[in-house]
Amino acid sequence: MKRLAFAAGLLAIAITAASPVRADYAVVQFGDGFCRIWWDSAVTPWGIGWTKLAIGLPDREVARAMLDNAIIQGACR
Repeated sequence: MKRLAFAAGLLAIAITAASPVRADYAVVQFGDGFCRIWWDSAVTPWGIGWTKLAIGLPDREVARAMLDNAIIQGACR
């Protein structure tokens, strides 16, 4: 019985570990021209005067590269 409980627990942990983590980032530009990496594309910042420049970025490194690119192109300060 202990082996069955151990196997069931191990199976539950394996299924949990194998499921993909969904994290999508966005690059948001505020009204004053400053941009920031936003932690979730679906959640919007409070207030008015902001624009999402890039959405659905898979991880923070890609979002940072997009932010750096926007700064180089002059879209962000």
